[in-house]
Order: sequence, then C-alpha cells, then structure tokens
Amino acid sequence: MSVAIRVAADQDAGETLYQFDESPLLARQSRQESNARSYPRRIPLALKRARGIHVEDVEGRRFIDCLAGAGTLALGHNHPVVIEAIQQVLADELPLHTLDLTTPVKDQFVQDLFSVLPAELAAEARIQFCGPTGTDAVEAALKLVRTATGRSTVLSFQGGYHGMSQGALSLMGSLGPKRPLGALLSNGVQFMPYPYDYRCPFGLGGAAGVKANLNYLENLLSDPEAGVQLPAAVIVEVVQGEGGVIPADLDWLRGVRAITAKAGVALIVDEIQSGFARTGRMFAFEHAGIIPDVVVMSKAIGGSLPLAVVVYRQWLDSWAPGAHAGTFRGNQMAMAAGSAVIRYLKEHDICAHAAAMGERLGGHLRELQRAYPQLGDIRGRGLMLGVELVDPNGEVDALGHAPYFPRLAPLIQRECLKRGLILELGGRHGSVVRFLPPLVITAEQIDEVAAIFARALAAAVAGL
Repeated sequence: MSVAIRVAADQDAGETLYQFDESPLLARQSRQESNARSYPRRIPLALKRARGIHVEDVEGRRFIDCLAGAGTLALGHNHPVVIEAIQQVLADELPLHTLDLTTPVKDQFVQDLFSVLPAELAAEARIQFCGPTGTDAVEAALKLVRTATGRSTVLSFQGGYHGMSQGALSLMGSLGPKRPLGALLSNGVQFMPYPYDYRCPFGLGGAAGVKANLNYLENLLSDPEAGVQLPAAVIVEVVQGEGGVIPADLDWLRGVRAITAKAGVALIVDEIQSGFARTGRMFAFEHAGIIPDVVVMSKAIGGSLPLAVVVYRQWLDSWAPGAHAGTFRGNQMAMAAGSAVIRYLKEHDICAHAAAMGERLGGHLRELQRAYPQLGDIRGRGLMLGVELVDPNGEVDALGHAPYFPRLAPLIQRECLKRGLILELGGRHGSVVRFLPPLVITAEQIDEVAAIFARALAAAVAGL
C-alpha cells in the first residue's frame, strides 16, 4: 500500500488523526521494489528525518517510533554521541573499510565490548567479526560449533527467529518463510518446545511446564533410543522477539545451561535483538546468571550502523583461518558508533532506566487489560514488551486461555499509526503487538505511548 498523510478530525474522540492516501513516492516504491518488501505494507510511510524517539515523514507528520529499527536504535535516531563518533572518524581520515585488519578504532571497540561481558566470559572470550547482519553471525556460529565438536546437528526452538539466510532460516520456528523453499541447505535441525508459559506446549504452565520441558531436553540428549544424534549446539533466544516477545523462564535457562554443559553440547545464545540493555541487563542471559558458550550479536551493537559479531569461549576456537569471512566486516564507523553507544549505556545506567521504563509501560498495559479482555497476556523484559491479543468469545485452550485474535492486531496497528505511533506485530498468527522503543525514552513519553495505544485499542475494538 502507498500513502501520503492527511489530517482529519475524529469528532468522537476529539483528536487529530492521520488518514492514508496514495503518494507518488510510495507508489513508486511499490512499483520498483521487490515483492519481498515487508514493513511498507504495514507501516506505509515515506520518512524524511528523525531524532530521538520521533520520525517525520515527507508531509511533515511526526510519529513516535516504537519499532526503532527492530531494536537497532538503542539510543534512538541521530543521538549526539553517535553522530559525534561518526564525524570524528571522518574528520580523522580514518580508513572506512579494513576487512579484518586491525585499527585503533577496532581495538577500542573490542575492549569496550569485552568490558560489558560477564567477567567469566570476558576472561577467555574470542571474537569473530562477521558480515554486517545478524543472520551472517548466526551462520558463523553454526560453522564454529560444528567445527569444534565434529557434530552437525543443532537443536533450535519452536517460535525461534535467527535470520533469513538459508542456514539460519533452517533454525526458524515459523513455517511461512520456509515453505516455498522446500529443502533447506541445513537439514540437521531438531526443534524443541520453547517455555511459552501462556501457551505451554505441555498444557501445564508454570513450574510444572518448565520441569516437563527440561526433562524432555535432558531425555533427548541422554536416551540412546531418542532417535536424535548428539548435537553440536543448542541455540536459543532468551526472549523470543519475532516469535511473540516470549521471555524464557529463568530456571529453565539455568536448567538448559546445566544439561548442555553435562552433555558437552555448546549453548548458543542469540542476543541480536535482546542485547545491549534492551531487557534491563546488558545481555538478556544475565538475568539467569548463566555463561553461554557462544553469544551472537548485531542490531544495537553498531550504534545504528551495520555490524555483527560472534563472541565465544576459548574451547571452541579450533576453526581454520578464513573459515568465516566477509567483505564488509571492517566497518570502522560502525565500530566507533558502537563504542560510543556501549560507553553511553554504561555511564548513564541505561540498563536500570530500561527496566524502570519497561515496568512503567507494563503497568499501563496491565491497567488496560482490566478493561479489555482482548489483552490476553502482557509480557517481556525491560523495553522488549508484547501484548498477545485474544478473542474472548472463542474456545479456551487447556490452560483456560482464549484463542489468538489475528484479526484485531492489524486494526490496532493501523489505529496507532493514525494517531502517530509506530508499532510492529509478531508472534503466532501475528497476534502480538510489540513495543521496542529507543532505550532513552522518558517516563513522560512512555505515558504518551500508553495513552495513544489506549485510544487506538478502543477504536479497533469498536470497529470489530
């Protein structure tokens, strides 16, 4: 869909709404860009400038950005420390592209990154710079663990999202992107149930569901009749993002770490979206107090510019020179910007701020939940929050929860956009509304986001 924005008065609500008409700019995008484009279909905007938590379109309309580059913009758009870091690289005539040759900027970035790792991991950490996307870092992690262990199978989880290249795609829970491709390049993936408490795959929920899940995993790795070869690794998101903002139970994570360590299986934690203070800790796995064998990072690590790395424990570092390479793994501006973001996160205790703002937004959403039974589950950690929409008139499941409500989610998203708020959807059947605002969002701005969402929710429910 292509749009321009015009303003119309909503007489009932007494507020100004944006309505969507055709725009030459967006019509041209629709004609010339690939049919695989995604965000413009749901968020049909032509953006001109941005600062902080706001973006402005070509018609001069301002929107609060609670998508933030799918979590990439930890400090929001054009933060001064990021701009200063980029400008300094240019002013100093530093090389912009160095493959994997080192530079003072690169060395400083590595020291800054290692300074925020748990001490036990930092003491023996190795780092691999990858092509500038999270999916390439996942591919590197797969090569790493398979080389080190001599095994090829990888265990992934239902609802997981690890990228769109064919190796990473084979780890994805969602069937939609995989179905047209037939056989994927990687055929050694076994899927496990994720501890999705609201929709517990064992029909138990709570501690009983966690215990059953861990028993299942432990049996799979130890039973000689399980039918699954001992894997090279288990890969997991501590908070599933695209899968519906589902936070893993912390006891479950500790159990997974213990089981994999006992079995000699590497634990890969995908922190591409949840890393760098997003969940209220620098890395989401820190909530459980575990030390993974491999951590995959991208998005916020480059300070809004493309960058991806794999950090891993020394015992895995047995692959040969050139085992994983990529032309654009030496982006100096991204490393400088990344260092600036890491230092800012530390100096301003953004972890604590993200935790507090996430609790504030969650409180607003739980208040709305009392009035709207369509808000089935409110969950997440820090400023990685989701609302699972349910049909209160539908048949409940084994845990007494109403079914998914995929028809309501896009209506809410559209009503939010009309009121100047950009949100994304995700989860099973696209029934989860996701909040990923910049981590520097203020309390007053959180209240504004919640107020807009409340009005959009009311309008969407009324329009059913």
